[in-house]
Amino acid sequence: MLLLALLSLAARTAYAQYSVTDDRGIASYWSKPPERVITLLPSLTETVCALGECARIVGVDRYSNWPSSVMALPELGGGMDPNIEAIVALAPDVIFTAQSSRGAQRLEDLGLKVIALESKSHADTKRVSDKIAQTLGLNPERAQQLWLATEQAVAATARTLPESIQTLRVYIEVNRAPFGAGPTSFIGETLTRLGAQNILPTSLGPFPRVNPEFVVRAQPTVIVISKRDLPEMLLRPGWAAMQAIKENRVCAFAPAEQDILVRPGPRLAEAATLMATCLKRFAP
Repeated sequence: MLLLALLSLAARTAYAQYSVTDDRGIASYWSKPPERVITLLPSLTETVCALGECARIVGVDRYSNWPSSVMALPELGGGMDPNIEAIVALAPDVIFTAQSSRGAQRLEDLGLKVIALESKSHADTKRVSDKIAQTLGLNPERAQQLWLATEQAVAATARTLPESIQTLRVYIEVNRAPFGAGPTSFIGETLTRLGAQNILPTSLGPFPRVNPEFVVRAQPTVIVISKRDLPEMLLRPGWAAMQAIKENRVCAFAPAEQDILVRPGPRLAEAATLMATCLKRFAP
């Protein structure tokens, strides 16, 4: 009888379902952890890999490029324009994508499981890491340790900066539209952790579209931008006359560095180091 009870318990444990609710409020169910994973956002790809589960990924979006090993995987379009046919052919157990993805519903209509996640803040980034670990059936401590290491590294970087950093007023551009990083974004929160000021008000939200004239009037001490967007920025009316540009107080990051800066994932600490290196150059 005891043996029979133990076998029955083992069977129930083996096939017990667990569920994960994504940022849309939609729950997905598994009887065992997914083995074939597709990621359609670079930050999600990086998080899966940072959790030690890169080997489960069978396909990625066109922009995922870190770690370099994922570049050998099938490229499946992006969250806004996923290659549905190619994704279905890979028979994934789960697809991680952005909450704003236009393909999520269509993929679900085809019977595929989609976990849609969105990171705008540090808290979001931690939560997304936890959700991915939960979906993959990992010990929650793995995600917790990953976030703790990130937090400690950002704090250590902040301690290397002089108090004079607090006088710097910074404009961070994340897209040539232009869109800026506000104080409540993960980028803005890192800037605050480092001690500098953000010229964008909290009321504009995490990633507002910015009126170029607003930046001219605000006269930032330092401008942070992608190197590929710098030439176009200099052509905006009034920008070339700003003191920050006239005095070359501009940090123009190469594409690989910009990727680190604008992705809310396990490389947040590296982003803090990049930002700190920039700010140190212009500290009074």
